[in-house]
Amino acid sequence: MVSFPFDVVAFDLDGTLADTSPDIAAALNLMLGDLGRPPLKPEHIRSLIGDGAKSLIRKALAATGEAGDALVEEGYPIYLDRYGDNVCAGTVRYPHVEQAMDDLAARGVRLALCTNKPEALTRKLLDALGWSERFAAIVGGDSLPWRKPDARPLLETLERVGGGRMAFVGDSIIDAETAQAAGIPFIAVSFGFSDLPTTEFGADAVIDDYAELIDVLERL
Repeated sequence: MVSFPFDVVAFDLDGTLADTSPDIAAALNLMLGDLGRPPLKPEHIRSLIGDGAKSLIRKALAATGEAGDALVEEGYPIYLDRYGDNVCAGTVRYPHVEQAMDDLAARGVRLALCTNKPEALTRKLLDALGWSERFAAIVGGDSLPWRKPDARPLLETLERVGGGRMAFVGDSIIDAETAQAAGIPFIAVSFGFSDLPTTEFGADAVIDDYAELIDVLERL
């Protein structure tokens, strides 16, 4: 039997493992309302996700008016509270994602998560999805002094699972740049939140469905 080529597969979360945009959009629009701002369309918010909560808030405020640091800091705890209240009301798992994780685990592959989502919200969402026990390491956007596209969160993720050959799966140019900076093979999912075509990521491979993941990893 030929051994699997990767010891570890790390994933981004939002737009990669699940479509979390309905809950993020709902929370963000509630925050905007609390700050006296008009709501944004969900599809607009979807394109803003990926660089962490404060970046999301800043972009949303900029789309509706002034977006200074003080206002971002005011909105941040409001957003966290609003999102934490309904972290998994409208979130949907992507098709075949759980089977892909099961298939990797059956091959002895350790799974990890490297996301710019705040760690507490990440863990709360994983609990709600029933996924908390699947990941040997979880690194969130506030787990370290750095966040993606800095390579250090992904390298720290690898260290926390004990090392080995890793592949990273994500949906954004931020994920692609993180993997490239870390020297780690990158698989892009075509169904995520990015408004940039995945063909422009410089990914080692692109998948349209998680049913393709095992075969793609075996070919890398």
